[in-house]
Amino acid sequence: MIVYLDASALVKRYVAERGSRETAELSARADVVATSLVSRAEVAAALAKAVRLGIVEPDNGRKAQRAFASQWPDFAKVPVTEALVSRAEALAWDFALRGYDAVQLASALTWQESVGAEITLATFDRQLWDAGKEAGVHVWPETLKA
Repeated sequence: MIVYLDASALVKRYVAERGSRETAELSARADVVATSLVSRAEVAAALAKAVRLGIVEPDNGRKAQRAFASQWPDFAKVPVTEALVSRAEALAWDFALRGYDAVQLASALTWQESVGAEITLATFDRQLWDAGKEAGVHVWPETLKA
């Protein structure tokens, strides 16, 4: 199985919250785990925000960031290119996506095309989940609670 994790799924690997255990299990079953190069900044921003909002203790947030940084080399990374951003631009219009969500979907679709096999897009973002399904990528989790 080939899995593409967006930032919302990646964060669940480092912070215990609803969906964390399932995301870890999905990642463990995968032959390859990929993400967009922009996920590095998105995950760091999400962890820092969780600390600022008091959702995660500062020490735990820093620990999560260090764990993520140490595992970053293990992910296959989809580079952000002019062609990918152009595709994201169109996807933003087609599916009413926010900027980085459009980049994530463009990255997942590009990754699927480059490997020549179905991938699983793991996301906990409702808009991205819906858009991925409509765009023809297998989305995970199978159902997404609001």
